[in-house]
Amino acid sequence: MEHLIRVGVDTSKHVYQLHGVNAAEKPILRKKLRRTEMMAFFEKLPPTVIAIEACGASHHLARLLTSYGHEVKLIAPQLVKPYVKRGKNDAADAEALCEAMSRPTMRFVPIKTSEQQAALMLVGVRDRLIRARTQLVNAIRGYAAEFGLIAAQGKCRIVPLLNRIVIDPTVPALARTLFAAQAKEYSRLQDQIEEVEAELAAWHRANECSRRLAEIPGVGPIGASLLMMKTPAPELFASGRQFAAWMGLTPKDHSTGGKVRLGVITRAGDELLRSVLVAGATAFLRHVRAGKGNNANAWLLELLKRKPPKLVAVAVANKIARIAWKLMVTGERYRANSIPLREVAA
Repeated sequence: MEHLIRVGVDTSKHVYQLHGVNAAEKPILRKKLRRTEMMAFFEKLPPTVIAIEACGASHHLARLLTSYGHEVKLIAPQLVKPYVKRGKNDAADAEALCEAMSRPTMRFVPIKTSEQQAALMLVGVRDRLIRARTQLVNAIRGYAAEFGLIAAQGKCRIVPLLNRIVIDPTVPALARTLFAAQAKEYSRLQDQIEEVEAELAAWHRANECSRRLAEIPGVGPIGASLLMMKTPAPELFASGRQFAAWMGLTPKDHSTGGKVRLGVITRAGDELLRSVLVAGATAFLRHVRAGKGNNANAWLLELLKRKPPKLVAVAVANKIARIAWKLMVTGERYRANSIPLREVAA
């Protein structure tokens, strides 16, 4: 076979489409292979550059192909789409991957190690359990309301509500049995969440950079761990603003003809990481409103009088992301008031 300089691989569960070009940029490889056939093919192929669309299983495949001596580059799906000529099929996707990889300004996703993926799995399991607990809590509240039993908001009110149901004689026996089953499920979910959070806390304590990030107001151990686990490589970003934009904390840009037109927040990037930072910023603003902040944050109170609280929270989350990027890149510790949050409103 003529020497390949690039190969684009469109992946699926069982079938893989390959598209390769030679030094003259002429397509010389168009193949559809099963997984075992593809691995045998690349094991025998001389070292070359391979492009794969970044997805859940792509990191394992990249590590495997790298062990064969190939250079693997992962590309985000949204960056590959503009290179699909027409239609949607495996061959067109593989060709688009091969073309996108050749662009000098293309951005690539760093390949995660198995340990990094295990840490991300820990975060994913916690998120799934919390969503399951929220769903169960809402169901308990809804069923209890049908029998005239209302509780205040907050998950801390659920156990007292269940205790009231047990002793309430107006609740039918069948309903009490079903509520008891849901109480056991709630207790089990609580135990599982506590176990996972203990593992997450241990990971946070063992990571020096995560401990430094937790010193930023509004971040905390969970936010610091997520920043470390989900950030691909901080040195890939040219600035803190680029990092915040990757996270989806900057407005959309619709500028043209020299006129700057900024739209709504993009909400690009990882939803969980962004939501945790915004929640942390909201908690920080609540702290400032209560008068517990220092004088350097007094301007936030004035800003809250002029702007909606959610807008201010997103702006503060934007600045938190920028500070976190700086600490990750330089290895410094957070110094209070060294970078005033006032710059967010500019």
